[in-house]
Amino acid sequence: MHKLLNAIRRRWLLLLISGIVPATLFFILKPRNLPKLVSYPHPAEGYASAARRAENFGVQGKKLMNPLCRLEMMSHKRKTSRAVILVHGYTSCPQQFHELGKRFFELGDNVLIAPLPHHGLAYRLTEDQARLGAEELAAYADEVVDIARGLGDRVVMIGISAGGVTTAWAAQYRSDIDLAVIISPAFGFKEIPVPLTAAVMNMYSLLPDSWSWWDENLKENVPPAYAYPRYSRRALTEILRLGFVIERAAVKHPPAAKKIVMVFNPNDGSISNERTLQIVERWKAQQATVDSFTFDASLNLGHDIIDPNQPDQKVDIVYPKLIELCGGE
Repeated sequence: MHKLLNAIRRRWLLLLISGIVPATLFFILKPRNLPKLVSYPHPAEGYASAARRAENFGVQGKKLMNPLCRLEMMSHKRKTSRAVILVHGYTSCPQQFHELGKRFFELGDNVLIAPLPHHGLAYRLTEDQARLGAEELAAYADEVVDIARGLGDRVVMIGISAGGVTTAWAAQYRSDIDLAVIISPAFGFKEIPVPLTAAVMNMYSLLPDSWSWWDENLKENVPPAYAYPRYSRRALTEILRLGFVIERAAVKHPPAAKKIVMVFNPNDGSISNERTLQIVERWKAQQATVDSFTFDASLNLGHDIIDPNQPDQKVDIVYPKLIELCGGE
């Protein structure tokens, strides 16, 4: 009898463990608390309306901003055939895209470069950046696309890293984007195995925030002088959340943008190209028009392939290619 009871206990224990482990893994590995983000288009009616909205956008927090990081609109003072939105990365600011923006402006485009929420403040050690939220990034995307609708007959949106995820959200929801060029988007990070991305996101969303320097040796002296020298793990978590929102939407319906180009950098030491490929496959499964371009590994490009002030930049190669991917003129 005693042996029978032990056998029954062992069987129930095995059944309990076999049930708990999968349930626990499901809970840990599944993205939790994703916001329900919906696009609310309210496009500008013509150039004058777009210019006013851009000016109002740029006024917000202007006194606290680094002058180099305020909203920049390169305008031909009229609606052009194409408007180009440029979206910078996390802890950077519009200055990152200034030189590339000039190239598009010289091609005849109106160009809009707006700071992401909580970015571009003159005090580089501000903790305000930790307040960044997925909801804010989505609202930002809606606003810049709305403004661009009044600046050009066609709208091209280009973003890198966190700006790439923001551009991807706009591409998923905005049918008035003719082309979205997404560069090294931060859907996942290199140091986090792809299957654990959601688990890490869930964990850091519950833990108290923590900070790290981008460069442990230079700390607050890391260039460029207009970018934040450290990052908030809570803010990175919010960027991941927006990525999972996009993936969830992509399972149900194709992206609304007419065309998407995903730009890969095989030497990127910050973001996960494997995770980005998962999003691309989601879109392709929905029969979306998604092209990819990969820079040659021999170029040894760093994560930030846009800012000419980065020590490893090769903008003489990168800029012409990005302009080509946008259809040149």
